[in-house]
Amino acid sequence: MAQRRSPSRARRRRQDLTSERWLLLLGVVAVVAVVAGSIGPWPFAAPPAPRTARPLTMAEARASNAAVPIDASRRLRALPYRFQGGAAAREQAAECLATAALYEAGDDARGQQAVIQVILNRVRAPGFPKTICGVVYQGSDRVTGCQFSFTCDGSIARRPIHLGWGAARRAARAALRGRVFAPVGRATHYHTEWMVPYWRDTLVKVARVRSHVFYVRH
Repeated sequence: MAQRRSPSRARRRRQDLTSERWLLLLGVVAVVAVVAGSIGPWPFAAPPAPRTARPLTMAEARASNAAVPIDASRRLRALPYRFQGGAAAREQAAECLATAALYEAGDDARGQQAVIQVILNRVRAPGFPKTICGVVYQGSDRVTGCQFSFTCDGSIARRPIHLGWGAARRAARAALRGRVFAPVGRATHYHTEWMVPYWRDTLVKVARVRSHVFYVRH
């Protein structure tokens, strides 16, 4: 006759088997964790928090811009601009050019001519309005931003009164008669040397006039 096991012995046996299963399961989990750690994060792991770039100081921005070489081979001479329109339309275009030149370059004559040339280059480039005033005030009525900051940052309400207006108007009228400011070529973009815009490295640097840097598209 077979000897029956005592209830306490059977209970201990079941407990031992349960403990062995748990230890085995923990071992498997540990191995999986080690392997996963050596491969990389899980697909559903949260991505690391993005780092916020520290704004550049003016000196750092100048150094960064100076490190970008000028590609003089891409500085092609712009063609003379011949305004097509009546006297009133010509005067309006000249006023738009002069306003942009004065607000963007102050009373610096070369800076004014450079800004005027960029505006005329944009009029003839794809992707920009086809009128001078349209280029100058592009985006001024949108929350996404304007092309020339003075048209949407409140500066236009503080119209400056000084001798720079006369030079700006003369430069604008001369440009509408075909005068070309060759040092910036066919540049369509520019910025001051103490800032680094997000688009800088997508264009080709072709010139520097005073404190402004000029670019053409690739």
